[in-house]
Amino acid sequence: MKDLGEYNESTPEYELFSFLYDKLICREFTVFSALKTFVQPILRDTRTHPVIMRCFELIKRLNWGFFSDMTFQSHRRLWKELVIPDQTFPEAGDLKDTLQISNLYIAMLDIHGYTKFCMDSRKNLSMMHTLDWAMNTEVRRISTCCQAVSQRERGDEMVVVAASATDALTVSLAIMDYFGKTNYVDDPAISTRRQGNADALPVFKCSAGITGGNTQSPLIITEKGNLAGFLLNSGARLQTRANELSSKESRIMVAKQVQMNFIKENQGTKCTLIKNNVVYFFDTGHIEFKGVMIPTCEVVFKEEERYKEQFSEELVRLFGSIKESLWEQRIYLDLMDLLSKVASVMPKFTITPSKPINGMMSITNDSFMQLCRLAIKAYSHDEDYGAAVNYLRDCIGVVEQIPGYDRLIVDYLKGVADKYETLLKSYDAAIDREIEEKAVQIYQGQYQKAWQAARNAVGIYEKLKVMGRKSPVIPKKKALWFNLIKANKEQMVFTLYSGKK
Repeated sequence: MKDLGEYNESTPEYELFSFLYDKLICREFTVFSALKTFVQPILRDTRTHPVIMRCFELIKRLNWGFFSDMTFQSHRRLWKELVIPDQTFPEAGDLKDTLQISNLYIAMLDIHGYTKFCMDSRKNLSMMHTLDWAMNTEVRRISTCCQAVSQRERGDEMVVVAASATDALTVSLAIMDYFGKTNYVDDPAISTRRQGNADALPVFKCSAGITGGNTQSPLIITEKGNLAGFLLNSGARLQTRANELSSKESRIMVAKQVQMNFIKENQGTKCTLIKNNVVYFFDTGHIEFKGVMIPTCEVVFKEEERYKEQFSEELVRLFGSIKESLWEQRIYLDLMDLLSKVASVMPKFTITPSKPINGMMSITNDSFMQLCRLAIKAYSHDEDYGAAVNYLRDCIGVVEQIPGYDRLIVDYLKGVADKYETLLKSYDAAIDREIEEKAVQIYQGQYQKAWQAARNAVGIYEKLKVMGRKSPVIPKKKALWFNLIKANKEQMVFTLYSGKK
């Protein structure tokens, strides 16, 4: 055949396919609707229909890129969201080029230790080939079992697209099960057990970021069938944040919208994750990504980390105080309440600090809670803000030594401490001026003589100033501290940032 007009009832099917094949390879048609318009005159002959469907598969392979493996049968939910179906051929259609729909989710996954594995395996290339096969073939198989599609990106990264929050979370955990040799999903329909040579691969941990479920964050499918848009970028940033929180263990960060939609999807029929009580959503507050604020959650799926449920109320209270900029009182007190509650519910620890803290040579869960109580007393009762800030520094030194301490809490502790540190120098200078003016009232008898002599001895002078700062003779210390907070409101804005500047 050289022209469609030559087709008749005696034309072999392979000849028609060969004729159309040449046109598709030369990219005369890149979408199914254009092909169908071209072959419309011969569609009355039902013998052509199998040929047209084979041509559709070719169009899909050549032009659908990321979604080329998706089929009507294997990805019903995604197909409904991503494909404009054809009326004559219901299992064929055109891929949408703009996706402004709520039922679309992107999961970005990264394998820990990939570079080290490649370096260790440079003399055993078969292992590298096995990992490559697993990341391409097995991850696609697992994704298909979860009604999702996946694609490998830049070495150790994987991108997964799903049509529901449940599918996105399930496929992420299933991939982690495969590489980590765990069984969090525990669903007979989703096999995550390694087969053949893949069983010899070491255990890998993964970090994942999941976003989507919001029509305000559209996606674009490029001419080559690749993805572009804010959803892709925010998924990558969430994955980066998961990696920051734990560079050696598997962790999943999701946008708050994903959590809300997951709960909504499982109000009726419960998925396996709900039935088995596998996941708990731990509120991690707002995180800034390149000027955009995203409310986030951590997905807790390890039994040993479920203790986080017990301090979620204190953490949310701190988030609220920070959001409302309640630096005068609430932020400090809420932070200490949180640190104390974390110490009361987390696994037992014993830390030996580099120098004694408040006379304590070692810090345990109980003594850390005592440290928090002393900090609250210094800030709220004694109005000793210098000591209160020093307690923050002590707390940072302790928690950084505790194995497995929640990184999110550390980040907020450091962030809040930095903001109070910015006030302390101005506060001390203002108090020192008060000491100079009221030295006669503050220091009596021998202290008055010592004060005069000590002005030339910096060390003693500084100690006496500490004593003076605690004196009840100086009024309105709280008012001075609070006024400094108000005067420095712009500098006191605190946002946890993740990602590239």
